[in-house]
Amino acid sequence: MKFRVILSIFLTLAGLVGLSGCTSRLERLPSAAFVTADEGPGPNYLIGPLDTITVFVWRNPELTTTVTVRPDGRISVPLIEDIPATGKTPSQLARDIEEALSVYIQQPIVTAIMEGFQGPFAQQVRVVGQATNPQAIPYRANMTLLDVMIAVGGLTDFAAGNSARLVRIVDGRQKEYRLRIASLIKDGDIRANVAIMPGDVIIIPESIF
Repeated sequence: MKFRVILSIFLTLAGLVGLSGCTSRLERLPSAAFVTADEGPGPNYLIGPLDTITVFVWRNPELTTTVTVRPDGRISVPLIEDIPATGKTPSQLARDIEEALSVYIQQPIVTAIMEGFQGPFAQQVRVVGQATNPQAIPYRANMTLLDVMIAVGGLTDFAAGNSARLVRIVDGRQKEYRLRIASLIKDGDIRANVAIMPGDVIIIPESIF
């Protein structure tokens, strides 16, 4: 029995060491500078399920309403039962609503105003593993790894922050990069700060010590 326990511990440690070695061989992302005051806009925001939108119809207050995008990606507004919303920019959605309303109103002018943000999965940043509050975060323009870690409350006491990895879709293929989160938030090594892109997944493993 004792031999089996020792063997199990040995195999577990061997597997974790092997995982750490695999992580160390991953490519590193270039360091990202802290954002300056003249930062520019990011990619256009795409609407996702559970987003909240105010649809404003000029000179038609009875048609102006605030709606939440359904899990199926559609919304319903006065005179229009179902219209796809996810994957569109607010301007694109406004033009689609104008086209649908033109059957009932002459030359409608519509503005779609975002009130609550979730975004589609392709524009969220997801953090799993040994973060204090693992969660999916709506992507923000010029977001960096430091911004993400602040949002999730940093690392747990059991995190192997420098063995973390980032999963990103590059040219249609999934690619992994090594992250040094512990160096960034515990040692203050700003070289470990990297730019985050929409759709990134950050995986933080547990330390064996």
